[in-house]
Amino acid sequence: MRLIPRPGRPVVFTAPLHDARTATVIGRLLGPAVVVCFATGLLSHVLQHPPGLLVDRLPSRPYWGYRLTQGLHVASGIAAVPLLAAKLWAVYPRLFAWPPVRSARHALERISVAVLVAAALFELFTGLLNTFQWYPWPFAFVPVHHAVGWLLFGSLLLHVAVRWPEIRDHYTRRSPGTLALPAADGPDRRELLLGVGAAVTAVTLTTVGQSVTALGPLELFGPRSPAHGPQGLPVNRTAAAAGVTREALLDWRLTVTGPRPYTLTLDELRAMPQHEVTLPLACVEGWSKSARWTGVRVRDLLERAGGGPRAGARVVSLEAAGAYRVTEMGRHHAQDPLTLLALRINGEVLSLDHGHPARIIAPNRPGVLQTKWVGRLEVA
Repeated sequence: MRLIPRPGRPVVFTAPLHDARTATVIGRLLGPAVVVCFATGLLSHVLQHPPGLLVDRLPSRPYWGYRLTQGLHVASGIAAVPLLAAKLWAVYPRLFAWPPVRSARHALERISVAVLVAAALFELFTGLLNTFQWYPWPFAFVPVHHAVGWLLFGSLLLHVAVRWPEIRDHYTRRSPGTLALPAADGPDRRELLLGVGAAVTAVTLTTVGQSVTALGPLELFGPRSPAHGPQGLPVNRTAAAAGVTREALLDWRLTVTGPRPYTLTLDELRAMPQHEVTLPLACVEGWSKSARWTGVRVRDLLERAGGGPRAGARVVSLEAAGAYRVTEMGRHHAQDPLTLLALRINGEVLSLDHGHPARIIAPNRPGVLQTKWVGRLEVA
């Protein structure tokens, strides 16, 4: 890149790759990645924290739905990292434009860009650390990440609206002279874009195996390997972290409340009709894996307590504390025949870390809501 100093003026950048054409071409990939990441993240947030009116409307099918959407969320977010780096590299000379503000429209553009860049960096940085379950900040990750996601999406729409004339021109331009650059200017635009494409492909293929089983052998840098864990399934929250001990479970009984409340011992649960389903456990960090689960249908337990065919459930865990110690289950999930109070996994009795003596497994549901160490079910 050549720099031309001018007396009393900021440095002028003359390298052709730092131009609107390059930024627009990269934006064609970065924009959709951000939109996919935002849409799937919004869906994940709604499934984890459904507004009151949506609790009974959230679908339980397709059973693999959350595995797909959350895998896309994490994959698109990781792919956006090299794309954002390339985009900022292409446009950063504009930060030195002079004068800083030329008009009201230009001021609006500069503000939108500042908010857009700050929000994008924040979302990708915090989201990436969330996949490692590392939170080196004082605020709660989920609500702040959700709020800044809206800020990012809004600033992106504002930026596109303000810059639309230029974006439209560069989308439609087909002049051959815009691609080939002199050797003195370094790699040309095609080589730059090939390099960016290779980086996106590399980071995606080496991490997406945590949710796409077929690509598991290529997973080199995924924060969690679904192939590793007790009973063939990873564990995010151990019994020790949840404050659940074997001693506390010696006299365990399941309490089911409703018009006809009752309690069951573990032996009584095992004596009830057992059903086996194959469902994925899909976590917000992006990893997922299917397993065979055996247990009692939740709808059978609710019906015995007097719950009708439209009854939902409130699930209470034995863990001492935690954001998801108590979860709500809408009627579509509670009445789905695939939803179990599971007692076994892959033919084995649940280990303590996997929720012994009983845990919830339901289709199309985030892993944080697949409650472990269930102590009480309430007819909702």
